[in-house]
Amino acid sequence: MSEAIKVSKDLYYIGVSDPDIRVFDIIMKTANGTTYNSYLLKTPDGVMIFDTVKKEFQDDFFSKLESLCSYDEIKYIIMHHLEPDHSGALAELTKRAPDAKIFISPMAQPMLKSIAQSDTMEFETVWTNKELKLGGKTLKFLSTPNLHWPETMSSYLLEDKILFSGDVFGSHYYDARVFDDLVGDFDYAFKYYYDHIMRPFKSDVVKALSLYKTLDIDTICNLHGPIIRNNPNKYIQLYKKWSSTEDRLHGKKIISIFYVTSYKNTKDMAHSIYDGLEADENLIANIYDLTALDEQNMLSILEESTGILIGAPTINGDVPKPVWDLLSCMMLLEKKGKFGGCFGSYGWSGEAVDMMNSRLKALKFRVPLNPKKIKLIPTKEELYECYNFGVEFGEIVNGKMVEMTL
Repeated sequence: MSEAIKVSKDLYYIGVSDPDIRVFDIIMKTANGTTYNSYLLKTPDGVMIFDTVKKEFQDDFFSKLESLCSYDEIKYIIMHHLEPDHSGALAELTKRAPDAKIFISPMAQPMLKSIAQSDTMEFETVWTNKELKLGGKTLKFLSTPNLHWPETMSSYLLEDKILFSGDVFGSHYYDARVFDDLVGDFDYAFKYYYDHIMRPFKSDVVKALSLYKTLDIDTICNLHGPIIRNNPNKYIQLYKKWSSTEDRLHGKKIISIFYVTSYKNTKDMAHSIYDGLEADENLIANIYDLTALDEQNMLSILEESTGILIGAPTINGDVPKPVWDLLSCMMLLEKKGKFGGCFGSYGWSGEAVDMMNSRLKALKFRVPLNPKKIKLIPTKEELYECYNFGVEFGEIVNGKMVEMTL
């Protein structure tokens, strides 16, 4: 077992390492493993614990904790996030330190008792600007919901200029040297983590950044990956850049058409829809063959698009795999305000178009039009219908009021 590591004069890292994990939460690859970060603050009047660790690693966590204090010294436990990888040792900690008071966000209250497995622990809910003082230290709480669960929060240690950010500014990257200036280049892991964890909540990231910018931050103590103490502003600015909602297109909205095709029929439909969209000078239409796109390119295109149209034939009664890959990417997006629609050619039953349409609705896209389906080779008249489909979809994206399809 490793030892506790000093972060600042009174703050210690008591987190644990999971170097062998290769898949996190089913969808994330972790080539370098990960960490479950926890911290301990010692003061003359007692101890604060910041988050715990995954239950499977709690022995290491408690060993480090015991090397720094006794359990009766623990006055407060700050839980920024109740996901099991950070609250796994909480139940045992509350047994060993029964007099410690737990601080959580108001949204965390319904979850706390089941996680702590206790009806007797003392807790308090906190929100932005509420403060906790102990032994000459001042902890300021910050409400940062949906990053990436509804109950998440952050806090700031005023005297030490340390931000406890929760999952924000984290990365799945294990290195025994712990600090960002010692572990080397982990930028790829930092961006990958943002894309898969924070990207779907960009508007909430922006709100959190507005709170952080009022603080003088020397160190960011996050819940995964290297502790950031060398130029934390670099990572704050990256989040600001990636979450920006600035209008780069002078008021024009982007509509992106993605398609796969077997015998050129769906491709012809896609290009006719594209022509209909292009008839509106206040729109920017783009068209992509899905077989030539990788996931990162898909994400970038989807992110900047207000409208998304997907076209595919039906193959063996199903949607072709490249389209399912695209639809899987969409769960990583913030979908508020995005419109979707579907089209495709088919030979026999034509299930694919309806499957795609149902999936877009399940993902909470606004789907204003019935899907456009054409049997086999589209005629000239049918291609003109596709053109009009594009015109109407573009008008809706630009503000025309219609009832959404059921």
